[in-house]
Amino acid sequence: MASGRLAVVTTAVLIGAIGTCGCSASRGDSGVTTVVANGSAPGDKAGARHAGRAGAAGIGDPDFPNDGNGGYDVGHYRLKIDYDPGRKHLSGVAGIEAKATQDLSRFDLDLSGFTVSRVTVNDAPARFSRSGNELVVTPSRTIPDRSAFNVEVTYAGEPKPVRNSPNLGTYGFIPTSDGAFVACQPNGARTWFPGNDHPADKARYDFEITVPEGVTALANGEQVGSPVTAGGKTTYTWREAHPMASYLATVTMGRFELREGRTASGIKNVAAVDPRYSGSLNQLYNQSAKITDHWSKVFGPYPFSSTGGVIDDFPAGYALENQTKPMYGGFNPGDDVIAHELAHQWFGDSMSIKRWRDLWLNEGFATYAEWLWSEHKGNASAERIFRNRYAVDAGAAIWKYAPGRAKPDDLFNDSVYTRGAMTLHALRQRIGDPAFFQLLKTWNAEHKYGYVTTPEFVTLAERISGKQLDGLFDAWLFTPRKPTTW
Repeated sequence: MASGRLAVVTTAVLIGAIGTCGCSASRGDSGVTTVVANGSAPGDKAGARHAGRAGAAGIGDPDFPNDGNGGYDVGHYRLKIDYDPGRKHLSGVAGIEAKATQDLSRFDLDLSGFTVSRVTVNDAPARFSRSGNELVVTPSRTIPDRSAFNVEVTYAGEPKPVRNSPNLGTYGFIPTSDGAFVACQPNGARTWFPGNDHPADKARYDFEITVPEGVTALANGEQVGSPVTAGGKTTYTWREAHPMASYLATVTMGRFELREGRTASGIKNVAAVDPRYSGSLNQLYNQSAKITDHWSKVFGPYPFSSTGGVIDDFPAGYALENQTKPMYGGFNPGDDVIAHELAHQWFGDSMSIKRWRDLWLNEGFATYAEWLWSEHKGNASAERIFRNRYAVDAGAAIWKYAPGRAKPDDLFNDSVYTRGAMTLHALRQRIGDPAFFQLLKTWNAEHKYGYVTTPEFVTLAERISGKQLDGLFDAWLFTPRKPTTW
């Protein structure tokens, strides 16, 4: 993500009928709303059918204890979305294919708002209730450990984005006059579909998006077939066949001008802009192509099947690295911001963090990519940019925030970006260019589509360089003062 500091940014399924119940669960933003199917009490374990244990209500990230869920891993989402911008109304059917990681008598899905009308597990009606942003599902039978299962949730309502975030303002599913701007970092996926909303559980995605005729629907990955129009509505089908964190998923909709083709190296390239930004379409398309191909040489092969970007008219004031389609909210991005978001396709999208505290592994790397792009173009070198940043007075806020442990209430602090990038340049100075650039490629190759942590990066840096680097990383990442040596 490119943060909202644009002026100074150096980066940011259908279920069967539930008997004759005919009931639904409404949003549970305060208290608990319970749905009982087939007359069972919500606390009734129904004997041996529920001999397992409940999945945890969080995935285990101590800084975001309610994000994600325990007891299962999602492998695939099938999301059917019908959205009416005029009414700001979304009807959805979410199909989830998962695997149990314990004997599972009950599990949670993250969902904010909406009325849930039906839930099935393995095609059998399931009981469900709402508690805050949790959709609590109790299947008719315990799901055995390590077994595959499927869930389908039917839901509808007006999407409500997260507002007044300390760093971002508004994020999630954001209605616009002609559609929606959908950028969900860190936990806004729950504002438009039920799921396991934390980057530690990546999955493949299929999207079927129905919108009024004349509106374009864009999602991650590649379009499957041609749009189908009938009865004044058009349905678009997209598929992201590579693992993706939930916050990177998008179904951005609106009236867009598109340009499609391929980069010089042959990667599919899709650029889209709101008509207000029509003058930026070619620049977005061309720069996305050039930068993607260049990063493929610096970081290793491009990890996905398409690249590009989208400029929408919602004045978000930030950009987000939505997988294969970075989103730019209400501004014309310069090539530095494009370089940042496309670097994230490697650092953050292909390789994902297990816990938000390691966010510098995404943002510090993408910010340093901006410096590398400037160097590549013959503008300011990374060394010059580093020196300018380092010249900031020792009492400045950036030195008081140690970026190796991102703070949950100030996740996107400038230190995570800039001091994170400075850490990489200090490392480059210490180990030399050959080892440093080998490190970047090896880091990507060894963790493609996987998960990464800071200790793993330190270990790899020491292995490739043959140097002991604890002091350098401690000074730059974990000490809340200005480093003096490295």
